[in-house]
Amino acid sequence: MKPRLLDLFCGAGGAAKGYQQAGFHVVGVDNQPQPNYCGDEFHQADALTFPLDGFDAIHASPPCQAYSAGRNMWKGRLPDGRHPDLVAATRRRLVAAGVPYVIENVIGAPLLNWTTLCGDMFGLGVKRHRLFETSFIIWNPPVCRKRHPDFFVSVFGGGAKARKRGRGFPKTNVVHIEASAAMGIDWMRRDELSQAIPPAYARFIGEQLLAHLEAAA
Repeated sequence: MKPRLLDLFCGAGGAAKGYQQAGFHVVGVDNQPQPNYCGDEFHQADALTFPLDGFDAIHASPPCQAYSAGRNMWKGRLPDGRHPDLVAATRRRLVAAGVPYVIENVIGAPLLNWTTLCGDMFGLGVKRHRLFETSFIIWNPPVCRKRHPDFFVSVFGGGAKARKRGRGFPKTNVVHIEASAAMGIDWMRRDELSQAIPPAYARFIGEQLLAHLEAAA
């Protein structure tokens, strides 16, 4: 049987697909309906109260707007306009669960002992750095070139060709097509894609997590 991984704050499943490719049975939890979720199971529930027992490992991607470089562009969900900061509360739950865990978030998030992953490390056409805090050691992460070619798609910005020509932003459907291809995701809407991580990131983390579980067995 495949090990069971709980995917908290799952969205449409960019991480879920990578963990499936690594060999996990993935159960997603999100407080919003996720009709395009690609994991093996989905539960609409609060990630901070959903039961954590019965899983071999847990991945969590708490909302990142509080730490994002564009946090001031969008109105927050709290009464005072701030975005929720759920990393610490999430970490407390995962530590208490007593199984290996992963917390994923953007650059600037208050993660501990993190590993940074980027699309360039996996030959993807996307510039999307993400931090991964893990309760186990990550060995030999791929090398990032730091200075990415100008054809890398940012997803939020215009398409690669438009930026290279200096002509502003192309039509929305062009951005979606380019971003989907660059990230290795073909099942999400554009708004879902803008929040997702490429499956290659979670597959890399998942393979190391699987090796950790097997070594501990």
